[in-house]
Amino acid sequence: MTAVEKVLAAKSGRNSVKPGDVVSPDPDYIMIHDGVVMAAKRELDALGITRLATPDKVMMVTDHDVIYGSARAAERGAFNRKAAAQWGVKNFFDVGRGGHGHIFPMESGLLLPGMFYFDNDRHATNAGAIGAFGFRMGTEISRVLATGTNWVMVPKTVRLTLKGRLQSGVHARDVGFHFAAMLKQEKLSADLDYRVLEYAGDLEQFDLASRAALCSTPTEIRAYGVFVPPSQAIIEHARARGQRLFTAVYSDADAAYDADLMLDISRLEPQVSLPGSVENAVDVSKVEGTVIDHAFIGSCGSGMWEDLVTAASILKGRRLAPNVRLFVAPGSETTNRRLASEGLLGIFIEAGAVMLPPGCGPCNDAVIGPVHSGEVSMSTATNNNAGRFGAKDAQLYLGSPATVAASAVAGKITDARKLN
Repeated sequence: MTAVEKVLAAKSGRNSVKPGDVVSPDPDYIMIHDGVVMAAKRELDALGITRLATPDKVMMVTDHDVIYGSARAAERGAFNRKAAAQWGVKNFFDVGRGGHGHIFPMESGLLLPGMFYFDNDRHATNAGAIGAFGFRMGTEISRVLATGTNWVMVPKTVRLTLKGRLQSGVHARDVGFHFAAMLKQEKLSADLDYRVLEYAGDLEQFDLASRAALCSTPTEIRAYGVFVPPSQAIIEHARARGQRLFTAVYSDADAAYDADLMLDISRLEPQVSLPGSVENAVDVSKVEGTVIDHAFIGSCGSGMWEDLVTAASILKGRRLAPNVRLFVAPGSETTNRRLASEGLLGIFIEAGAVMLPPGCGPCNDAVIGPVHSGEVSMSTATNNNAGRFGAKDAQLYLGSPATVAASAVAGKITDARKLN
């Protein structure tokens, strides 16, 4: 079996499963984000369901709308707090208590290798960074809250072997963008729709933050899950922070894959995804000099401590270009405190960045930090579909934290390696 097949088998009380099997796994957690709690509770209330099946497993997270910019947002926040109390949810991470739901559980040891959880949000794929599997339920998360589980059809798995080491100044987000472009250009051939993308190959070079970055872009090209086999460093991280015992899982040598791909990353250049899709990735040199107005560093793909260290190393001693406003959203409250205690917060502030509370930031459809009509943005958001940051005619480019920081300083898209 593949690793994800093993996870689903174990959580479903089976010795084995295969793609196409339908199982009802017993999750370690059920995550529901702030934007859908109201709809889920009202649905269950209408059915007369006032008690959750397993409230001890439910994790409510406020990360999409952390700053209440409207009366409606404040109403949702108040509703969510009452819902958590009525449902008896102890794992309620409200404003200022957790951060991004696809980051802080891995950082803090709540989410561990081998675990399985249901989530209403598709970026549950981030769980693969720690060697776990998150399954998106969308609005049907209410069914999981009521019953404790739901049927799952075991997905097929596509294996992507990464060959070589990244050059200095090239980052994991660059790998994801490049992979998406290779699929679009049909230089690699695979269908990721309702499939798990499993990484293999030279993975020891990637820390937890880099693995989260590797999980980000495949989500935008229809992967339903992403899995990165835990390295010894990841196992040690989990053991040091883990709040329960865990068992890491790995694919068998004779596991069957829907497709088996290889990508040489040893000569990869920093990538920039052109407006419209993550698949529109090109070498940064192709778009250098493009003037920008707006920049953002954060999201579940690039909001971890190491991502902000990378950005701070470029911003240190520099100021943002006069024409650029830069928003920074740490991925967790732990990272936020660490930014203050280790002096990085001062670097961002002195550079002129706007510091946002931990969470999704502008990546949540620009409820904060939007762009105006005709503006150009350079960011680490999960995607750059038209209207993601507000105005549909704005031009949205994507890059790594290094590329975004360098571009914010230069006032135009810039290869960060030229600033060092």
